[in-house]
Amino acid sequence: MRVPASANRWTAADLDHLAEKGLRYEVLNGQLVVNAAPKPIHQRFVLELGERLKKALPEGLHMLPGVGVLIGDDEPIPDLLVCAGPILWDARGVPAGQVKLVVEIVSRSTAAMDRRIKPDLCAAGEIPNLWRIETNRFKGQLSGEELPILFAYALTEEGEYEQVARCPAGRVATLNSPFGITLDPADLLP
Repeated sequence: MRVPASANRWTAADLDHLAEKGLRYEVLNGQLVVNAAPKPIHQRFVLELGERLKKALPEGLHMLPGVGVLIGDDEPIPDLLVCAGPILWDARGVPAGQVKLVVEIVSRSTAAMDRRIKPDLCAAGEIPNLWRIETNRFKGQLSGEELPILFAYALTEEGEYEQVARCPAGRVATLNSPFGITLDPADLLP
């Protein structure tokens, strides 16, 4: 494996020199993170939510699955993102300033990154909206809440995410930022 240009930190540019081989590479806080391909259930959630997002998008916004967000030298890869154009289709990723929403569908293997590290990076990149979808039982799950559970966050003026919605399966959520969409997380299940 090729070492980063700087011996102490990986950058998004270093990813251009790695062989893909079915792996997913991200740079989070200067560290190279390697993940195996997601499970079929995870990708089903991505597909179903992506379809709903695409139908709700207003003119000028694009939904992209599995594309990196360029935040300084870091490049987290959310499961889905919504960004404003124009898009450089052959570029390494999408600059954070164009991204309006990132979505993480939490897997057991990536839970810490999806719940803490990536939200901190996205907040630092001033991405205005973040959604997290919990698909497995988790600490803090309320009694009677059915999975999956959608958590929606909006960036405050202080640069931190504030929860604006918590919607378990079986309950319809109407979200208005960065655009209007109504959905029941139960509809994302196969």
